[in-house]
Amino acid sequence: MSKKILNSEKMPKAVGPYSLATEINGIIFLSGQLPVDVNTGELEITDTKKATKIIMNNIKTFVEEQGLTMKNILKATIFLTDMKEFPQVNEIYGSFFESDYPARECVQVAALPKGVSVEISAFIAR
Repeated sequence: MSKKILNSEKMPKAVGPYSLATEINGIIFLSGQLPVDVNTGELEITDTKKATKIIMNNIKTFVEEQGLTMKNILKATIFLTDMKEFPQVNEIYGSFFESDYPARECVQVAALPKGVSVEISAFIAR
């Protein structure tokens, strides 16, 4: 058993002592993603719908960089600071998948790093 650290120049940099992603036995654990526009470095903290789209685009970029598709996502976790935003987040999240959706949970939390309203992590299979 050997853990591999995965990095990407196309993804936002970690904001703490953790790796972007780790892989073991063909399963990739993608750390929680904040809504950072990789082109501008700007963080979206006011519009949860826009933030979700930024995060999902970043996740898609990472998945494709690994030579995979969104169908390879096994499970996602969505963290929200306000569950009233769930319908908008669900709409954007769902638009990134065609069918055979990944397993998922969505939980409300008191706060998220950098004052964002949404964060999403994923498990991805090779």
